[in-house]
Amino acid sequence: MRVGVPKEIKVHEYRVGLTPASVAELVAAGHDVIVETKAGTGIDFDDQAYVDVGATIAADAAEVFAKSDMIVKVKEPQAQEIALLESRHTLFTYLHLAADKPQAEGLMKSGATCIAYETVTAHDRSLPLLKPMSEVAGRMSIQVGAHYLEKEQGGRGVLLGGVPGVAPARVTILGGGIAGVNAAQMAVGMRADVTIYDISNARLAELDMFFGSQIKTAYASKAAVAHAVANSELVIGAVLIPGAAAPKLVTRDMLPTMKRGSVLVDISIDQGGCFETSRPTTHSDPVYEIDGVIHYCVANMPGAVARTSAFALNNATLPFVLKIANQGADAAMAADPHLANGLNVSGGKIRHKAVAEALDLPFEAA
Repeated sequence: MRVGVPKEIKVHEYRVGLTPASVAELVAAGHDVIVETKAGTGIDFDDQAYVDVGATIAADAAEVFAKSDMIVKVKEPQAQEIALLESRHTLFTYLHLAADKPQAEGLMKSGATCIAYETVTAHDRSLPLLKPMSEVAGRMSIQVGAHYLEKEQGGRGVLLGGVPGVAPARVTILGGGIAGVNAAQMAVGMRADVTIYDISNARLAELDMFFGSQIKTAYASKAAVAHAVANSELVIGAVLIPGAAAPKLVTRDMLPTMKRGSVLVDISIDQGGCFETSRPTTHSDPVYEIDGVIHYCVANMPGAVARTSAFALNNATLPFVLKIANQGADAAMAADPHLANGLNVSGGKIRHKAVAEALDLPFEAA
């Protein structure tokens, strides 16, 4: 199979779909890999690093798409990339369609087979291709939250871990999944006062066993969440419903109850955000303020630590890339129902039920 790797063009996105090590694996398996020039420079790999492992360098994205059967990316295709897709293509990348109807309609029009990293599943119903970026985003959320709590950044002027004689900041984490756990680990390491909220009592019990006395856990009723955000300096939104839009757990009416200079970090922004006042931001303009509350809603948080993120992502995606390349998309999905769960769009139809419901578009099983 001919596998194409275009350079990412989303604002301040430095990751790359395939590292040279991943390209080497594909080439060893007998596949051709076409990499757009400078695709790897954001993680310190020049074109020669790809040539050395057997890749062909293309002058631009148009050449990559024209010469490839499968396109491997990181972020959702931008409008000019969607225009290059054809029905013969398999697109393998993050899509996050539930919050992006124009993208979904563009992919439907292309006729391409579009498999989303974020809905591929594992035997335990986890999301193995979302996990590494959830880990990165969870850990980053505490870093950026601590930064924007600084007075110079418009924050409350609070040190996350406090000092002897001064209480630490209170950190509320909404969601006890991968991102939430990683956020909690970082917050605990910085000696903050941490509470994780979730609607699964079984998950709360697991978190209690895992963290012991390092954190508190609480059931995420509406009243409990409202009380928590009013009394916290930092709130992390880490809620995920696979393929669907994130629920709005923090409402507009809650903001006036919050402390001036407190910070909201919405990890769920790729799926529409779990704060009612969230809107996507970029690394070049990451925050905005409403009612004295700072909102950080960068839609590609892991892109800020591109090298770490690219390696972590490739560790997870490479086995699936090889499976698709070796067998073809249809055969690979027929043989692996977990990969098939990643199918969001094909033949001009929405193939993932949660995506269809979120976008109010017809669903048709593959």
